[in-house]
Amino acid sequence: MNKISLICDGRADATILSNIFIDEYMKDANDAQLKVYLYLVRMLQAQSSVSISDIADKFNHTEKDVLRALRYWEKCRVLTLEYASDKSLAGIRLLNLNQESPVRTDKSPIPATVSVVSHQTISSLSSFEKPAYTLDDLKAFGQQESAAQLFFIAEQYLGRTLSPADMKSILFFKDRLHFSDDLIDYLLQYCVERGKKDFRYIEKVAIGWAESGVTTPAEAERQSSRYDKNVYSIMNALGKTSAPAKSEIAYIKRWTAEYGFELEVILEACNRTVLATDKHRFAYADSILSAWFKAGVHHVSDISGLDISHQKEKTVKPARSGSAAEYNRFMHSKYDFDALEKELLK
Repeated sequence: MNKISLICDGRADATILSNIFIDEYMKDANDAQLKVYLYLVRMLQAQSSVSISDIADKFNHTEKDVLRALRYWEKCRVLTLEYASDKSLAGIRLLNLNQESPVRTDKSPIPATVSVVSHQTISSLSSFEKPAYTLDDLKAFGQQESAAQLFFIAEQYLGRTLSPADMKSILFFKDRLHFSDDLIDYLLQYCVERGKKDFRYIEKVAIGWAESGVTTPAEAERQSSRYDKNVYSIMNALGKTSAPAKSEIAYIKRWTAEYGFELEVILEACNRTVLATDKHRFAYADSILSAWFKAGVHHVSDISGLDISHQKEKTVKPARSGSAAEYNRFMHSKYDFDALEKELLK
């Protein structure tokens, strides 16, 4: 086959790449690994800092993909990862590939380092996990005009001066969750109207919106209306005032999606649960609803009929087969609620 000549029309702005990398390392790397390394070389020669989130956004990868790529190149001894005292990623050192060993000698060039802004924990792979922001990160964010406005809005809603931890939460909404100023404004208003001024609670709501793909106040309002009806009514009925935990959300999804119960049926089970116990209430309510589901309950009116059958069973004769008997056995059974919860989460 004929050779193909390469022609360049002038010398354009370029990034210098090691021939050893092209000859020895490119063939074994995947798409994400190559993009990450080439971008690091590009940013190093431009003397620019990078962040994990920036790289992920640049190539439409997840931060998990970027971190895996960095670990791959570290294993190949192409680069080393440097950490701060809090175990967050602080620097990426690109090694001199012309040396047989990555350990520098007096004659070898000093390996170049790409600095990482907004320290991020290398072990964390969650896109929505709050980074360990430094005071320098907060100071840089506070110099932005939009940040000052957000701080002012937050103080008006909360009725107090923001602490550095509060400000870092707002930075988290902008930096990691990519919320617009309008969405952050709505988020604060939404939580304060429900009597929640703790940023730990506000962060949980924000992460829930981010996981659901909410990007505008209108989408948040629609999400909140659905969430309020199916979650907060149930939480209140069980005497819960905090944001729902992952296990609690799993229970509620089971009752509404898998069992298909109306809200009124679930609330009736919650009311009976509160009268019966003050511990493991979600697991206890789940036991009631599971028994109702097996007994064919569809509406609140079905429950009263089941209760009547249950009372007749108690006064006439021992339990026999059938839906009433199953309900009767449930009312006299003991459950390992911790085991039930673990099984649900699986």
